[in-house]
Amino acid sequence: METLVKRNSSLPTLNTFFDDFFTKDVFDWSDKNFATIGSNLPSINLKETDDKLEVDLAAPGMKKEDFKVEIDNNILMISSEKEESKEESRKKDNYLRKEFSYQSFYRSFYLPEYIDESKVEASYKDGILHIAIAKKENGKKKIHKTIAIK
Repeated sequence: METLVKRNSSLPTLNTFFDDFFTKDVFDWSDKNFATIGSNLPSINLKETDDKLEVDLAAPGMKKEDFKVEIDNNILMISSEKEESKEESRKKDNYLRKEFSYQSFYRSFYLPEYIDESKVEASYKDGILHIAIAKKENGKKKIHKTIAIK
């Protein structure tokens, strides 16, 4: 939580620099909201089950067409580029406003040798990109069994 600080208006830039420098904790990574540190890197959950690997990527406000998902040489690559622009004008008021935004990210992960690249499914729903990658038959986890000695 940040505290309310009164700023001296005579040197606003210098005060802001020193306040930000000394009040920010560089080693505090508990806040995973990358937007606050100037990055648009989405969060990812990785999960391994007996028969597949699952990847969930949080990217709200996007469409499935905005994503590119590839597997090449056992590397899963997820990327997106999105550009938006809008223009508003009123001749009566001599008013013109143009806004544009560009957002992109790239994430990659090394996959284990036992994945089956031919059996990959991806879907996007409720702001979550879900990717499921099947394992090869010989790559599935073996059941651990304790043998009783007679």
